[in-house]
Amino acid sequence: MMKSNYNIPTNLLQLLSSEQAYHYKIVPIEAHNGTLVFKSDTPSENLKKELRVVFGKHIKLLQETPENINLYLSTNFRKQSFNKAEDLHYTTDFLEKLLLSAKNIGSSDIHFEPYEHKCRVRFRLDGKLKEHFVIDLSEYPVIINKLKIKAGLDISEKRLPQDGRITVKTSSDEFDIRVSTLPTLHGEKIVLRILSKDANHIDIDDLGFTEQELKTYKEAIKNPNGIVLISGPTGSGKTTTLYATLKLLNDDKTNIVTIEDPIEYTLEGINQVQLKENIGLDFASALRTFLRQDPDIIMVGEIRDVKTANMAIRAALTGHLVLSTIHTNSAWATISRLIDMGIPPFLIASTLNVSIAQRLVRKLCDTCKEEAPVTKSIFPEHFNIPKDLTKHYVAKGCSACYHTGYTGRKAIYEIIPITKTLIPHIKNNDLEIDNYLEEHHISTLKHNAINLVKLGVTSVEEVYALLID
Repeated sequence: MMKSNYNIPTNLLQLLSSEQAYHYKIVPIEAHNGTLVFKSDTPSENLKKELRVVFGKHIKLLQETPENINLYLSTNFRKQSFNKAEDLHYTTDFLEKLLLSAKNIGSSDIHFEPYEHKCRVRFRLDGKLKEHFVIDLSEYPVIINKLKIKAGLDISEKRLPQDGRITVKTSSDEFDIRVSTLPTLHGEKIVLRILSKDANHIDIDDLGFTEQELKTYKEAIKNPNGIVLISGPTGSGKTTTLYATLKLLNDDKTNIVTIEDPIEYTLEGINQVQLKENIGLDFASALRTFLRQDPDIIMVGEIRDVKTANMAIRAALTGHLVLSTIHTNSAWATISRLIDMGIPPFLIASTLNVSIAQRLVRKLCDTCKEEAPVTKSIFPEHFNIPKDLTKHYVAKGCSACYHTGYTGRKAIYEIIPITKTLIPHIKNNDLEIDNYLEEHHISTLKHNAINLVKLGVTSVEEVYALLID
């Protein structure tokens, strides 16, 4: 990990542009009573005079080493996009730049969060939120209204949550944004989810399956009927896995229909339906209608309740392949969850083809990751450290990874095929099947996580939660 903190508060970053920071080799440290305090590797009276003219304030310069100045600059000013405060006053231009900037750096969500005296804007990148801007609270209502109008929402309704959608078109790209508003103490919080429109770039071979897992999964989805269930928390990549599967199964001979909330990808050749619960179009009712549409494959965004689970079972029993997701912590917990919903174990055993759990972990930056010795203190208590794990890598941080220590993410999976040998465990609703998984060489999320640590792909810190029993 980084030995020092080179992050600068967002309100100070907005005092100057990236161009100014790099041109003068300065970093802002304080702003108070009409005085701006900067660090510089070459502080001088001439520099102080020039900055006084540029910023119109009293200037104080502090000495800093060239190495640390470069670290400050690369950590905070690499993104060449409107750090300057005056750029925030023109909300239309600001919003366009904001949306494109978030999309270009690979952000999945943008959060607008109002507080008593300010509104902060955070981007989620590789699963982690980072503050990018601070907006004066007086300007925030105008931004809210602009977003609501673009999303087709009621700008006069501030007491109830609302959901909408924005399509952004550029000369080289087109993408959708899901808009969600939430009334809070100091105003409406808005979250924008950036949706990738085209699923054609998704390839099942690149998701993170091991060779054996991919073989097991492909065998399960080749069945003309049955259920394939993927579990995991929000943001674990379940929808991406489903669309990689649909892309593989999609051909001229197959009728594929989906019901989703929201539709995150588009894929030519499949029939996609947007969930609309306010008019009665929920997962269960859509499934019922789908069965009259002569489908071969049905994708249901999520099994949330017993009605949807029963309809999925019925569809599988009548010769359809059903793909869906469910919120559980492991592949085996999915089976227990279905039993808790009231689905008879014999129906689960006869219709479920495979149960999958997945997570996304950040990958260490290859440019700066550092080797470190293995010590017991870095692992959870009672975790049995594998004997062949003699070294690991830690995140350090450099300009290539924005000083986070990580670049990109990788999926890890736990895949349990439903076989004759597993049926007794399903009927008994066994809580623990670790011995069964070990006997049949089925890797758990924990095993796959520690394997990525051995390979130097990720860090112990990143998979710590998966290693806890």
